[in-house]
Amino acid sequence: MKTLVIAEKPSVAQDIVRALTPVAGKFDKHEDHFENEKYVVTSAVGHLVEIQAPEEFDVKRGKWSFANLPVIPPRFDLKPVDKTKSRLAAVVKQAKRKDVTELVNACDAGREGELIFRLIEQYAGGKSSLGKPVKRLWLQSMTPQAIRDGFDQLRSDQQMKGLADAARSRSEADWLVGINGTRAMTAFNSRDGGFFLTTVGRVQTPTLSVVVEREEKIRKFVSRDYWEVHGTFLAEAGEYPGKWFNPDWKKPPPGPDGVADPEQRADRVWSEREALEVAEAARGKVASVTEESKPTTQASPLLFDLTSLQREANSRFGFSAKTTLALAQSLYERHKALTYPRTDSRALPEDYLPVVKQTMGMLANSGMRHLAPFAQQAIDGNYVKPSKRIFDNAKVSDHFAIIPTLQAPSGLSDAEQKLYDFVVRRFLSVFFPSAEYQVTTRISTVEHAGRKYPFRSDGKVLVKAGWLAIYGKEAQDEEKEDDKDGKRLVPVKPGEQVKVQSAEIKGLKTRPPARYSEATLLGAMEGAGKTIDDDELRAAMHEKGLGTPATRAAIIEGLLTEKYIHREGRELIPTAKAFQLMTLLRGLGVEELSKAELTGEWEYKLAQMEHGKLSREAFMHEIAEMTQHIVKKAKEYDRDTVPGDYVTLKTPCPNCGGVVKENYRRYSCTGKPGQEPCGFSFGKSPAGRTFEFEEADQLLRDKHIGPLDGFRSKAGWPFTSEIVLRYDDEAKNWKLEFDFGDDKNAETGEIVDFAGQESLGPCPKCGARVFEHGSNYVCEKSVPTNDQPTPSCDFKTGKIILQQPVDRAQAEKLLSTGKTDLLDKFVSTRTRRAFKAFLTWNKDEGKVTFEFEPRTSKFPPRKTFAKAAPAAAKKAAPAKKAAAKKAAAPKAPRKPAAGLKPSDALAAVIGAEPVPRTEVIKKLWDYIKANGLQDAANKRAINADAKLKPVFGKDQVTMFELAGIVGKHLS
Repeated sequence: MKTLVIAEKPSVAQDIVRALTPVAGKFDKHEDHFENEKYVVTSAVGHLVEIQAPEEFDVKRGKWSFANLPVIPPRFDLKPVDKTKSRLAAVVKQAKRKDVTELVNACDAGREGELIFRLIEQYAGGKSSLGKPVKRLWLQSMTPQAIRDGFDQLRSDQQMKGLADAARSRSEADWLVGINGTRAMTAFNSRDGGFFLTTVGRVQTPTLSVVVEREEKIRKFVSRDYWEVHGTFLAEAGEYPGKWFNPDWKKPPPGPDGVADPEQRADRVWSEREALEVAEAARGKVASVTEESKPTTQASPLLFDLTSLQREANSRFGFSAKTTLALAQSLYERHKALTYPRTDSRALPEDYLPVVKQTMGMLANSGMRHLAPFAQQAIDGNYVKPSKRIFDNAKVSDHFAIIPTLQAPSGLSDAEQKLYDFVVRRFLSVFFPSAEYQVTTRISTVEHAGRKYPFRSDGKVLVKAGWLAIYGKEAQDEEKEDDKDGKRLVPVKPGEQVKVQSAEIKGLKTRPPARYSEATLLGAMEGAGKTIDDDELRAAMHEKGLGTPATRAAIIEGLLTEKYIHREGRELIPTAKAFQLMTLLRGLGVEELSKAELTGEWEYKLAQMEHGKLSREAFMHEIAEMTQHIVKKAKEYDRDTVPGDYVTLKTPCPNCGGVVKENYRRYSCTGKPGQEPCGFSFGKSPAGRTFEFEEADQLLRDKHIGPLDGFRSKAGWPFTSEIVLRYDDEAKNWKLEFDFGDDKNAETGEIVDFAGQESLGPCPKCGARVFEHGSNYVCEKSVPTNDQPTPSCDFKTGKIILQQPVDRAQAEKLLSTGKTDLLDKFVSTRTRRAFKAFLTWNKDEGKVTFEFEPRTSKFPPRKTFAKAAPAAAKKAAPAKKAAAKKAAAPKAPRKPAAGLKPSDALAAVIGAEPVPRTEVIKKLWDYIKANGLQDAANKRAINADAKLKPVFGKDQVTMFELAGIVGKHLS
């Protein structure tokens, strides 16, 4: 009779086999398990099974309506995760073996590990239970001895019941709230027709709320002027700077909203006159000096958990959270170079001291010349010692911190190498001595007319680099930098009077809070529990926050995919769809879906369940009631609009010239002052895509916009289209329509006039000019014109190809070079899957065709940490390189893009040299960024300065208008 041990990951299964071999005998390795006379050891790869509503209770997407809601099934069925079906079959096969009489749950020590095992066990049993006793292996350390100790102290199934109930309840509650909330909000938003997918979730929606609330603060922010007074002081040893401050300043009390004014500071003056008085009083005077100088130390940051690694990799390298997780996972799974990355712990188990010393030895003997000496220094200096800051079982949850393994990697990609180095540096630095500084605070006080005017100067000198040396910072280099930045203060003798060389005021403006980047949003998610007022809920979310380290990247990517936020550089900006969702939740009175308190309340109750103080049935009854409440609020809402903070469009109504205002569902004419509205309106979210404010204004002004992507058909399929406003003679008003570029009048023989248009380039078929025409780019000889009534060419290519918008710049590149850039939004009509391709002119076929990227290895080899090669190999290497260089064919020079001459107005901004159109926008943006011309409140708007106004023809334009405006200034 044998015991089946099911681990969560293959690497853990191998660790268990290695630990048990000395006491249980040698294991034979099979394709998907290990086996000896007593044990069968196998593993999952994370979640193999997920819950679903039974077929008779589920509602397919095409029937999402209030009539079918809420969906609260009496039980949940299970279904295999598609990607891991074969692994599930292998585990189930072992569990059903007749000679297997006992199961050991060796999944990770936590709620999620418990759920992974329980669902596999349930699935393996089918409709009836497997009927085999279960014991629990609870590990926080993965050393062989810790594993053997764990098998000696297996926990009973009854001991784990509370955790198992909490795990199932959390999973089912997330399903109920997510599915019903999403379907209810989608049904509400789809009342006007179409399919307006509106996803909500317990973690996703509060995360979005954080981003939206920050954007609301930015939009409502009113900048205030303030002044600082900066002085330069002359001592015998030289000059040093100082800034005036008010020594009596105290932090202001909270305002009516319960928040203190964050802009108030001791060194800010809110009146220019007062600032001038301070500067005038100090200028040319002498000052007495007092100072305090003391040594301080700075310890290295803690080891990485996943969230801190994602945050710092985003700040340092610009990696998204998703990219960092993928790289860390590859370094863990493929290269075996890092420990398990999906962890929320920043400490190591207390028995890991010997493993850490072995790891230091590996690093010291590796080929990493930039880091190996530091590992050797740690060994020689005996830096690795017991420390609760690093080794603490109480701070280790399901997994311990991310550190390098004993295996030196090779064949890493550049990105993998960066991340591996990043983790190794943190691992080394945590054992190194603290950095030591000498910090000086100097107060230079001027007395004038019975008043004292103090100026503060701060100096900080690195005395011993300590762990900072690993990052390339030495005391001498740091001193040079500090001296340059004015942080290293020249000495002042005791009792010396210094002269105020200058005292000048500096006018500044308060700035709105910064938008979130992925790094700061991950921090906000991690610390979400700290913002909760209720003490019990805050305690329940202690060190948990929104989501888990393993899911936060996916949450952010989900918000991007559903077009709730978009990236602009490193900033994450909420879309109109995000504001619309928050308005809806507030208006319907279901704001709990957008609050971190919901997670706090669940965590509190799940913790009670784990300790046997709350039953699973009681908790799920509360979740069912909450689900019914959400659906009821949405179903019974009967007003025309939802209360909210709405905008007024700048462009007047095209029908009557009245004012057009936003409400929840539409942009509607409200008439001219004193007059009735004319009835003109258009939906804010045609086919499930919500207009941004600037897009709606452009549509109103130009009567067309696009092509735009992100629309969804009634069946839920995405599509791309232009949007136009057309006058309806029957209704005597304008209405919104999709324009798919059918060119209904193309075959009428009507004369086309290209006068006033600028050509994109030569036709690849006949050499004539190519112009924009309707929804296509066409040769001027392919349509009837005054010069040639009978077409003689048939060149035409669409502005939208398989949902991929092809903008003018890409069309110009196609005509000038025969190939566009790599475009990534094509969608196959057969598979509905997105794909990337180049558009190329195929001379043989006489048409535009696709060209795909050459297939390359997913992980191209880069650097290797193998030890130095033998001398003979080194000598042979230059000869090989020379031979390869000689054999390589010379590259053909790249064909330059055709240049266009800028107008005098545009030349004043970008220069008078002819330039390809693709470079014009880049040069223009460089100028806009360099001169800070993006509007502070709305980054999509550009304010014209003296040079840009002749180009724009007005004081402000949006980024959507730039391409059209530039075209008029090129010839």
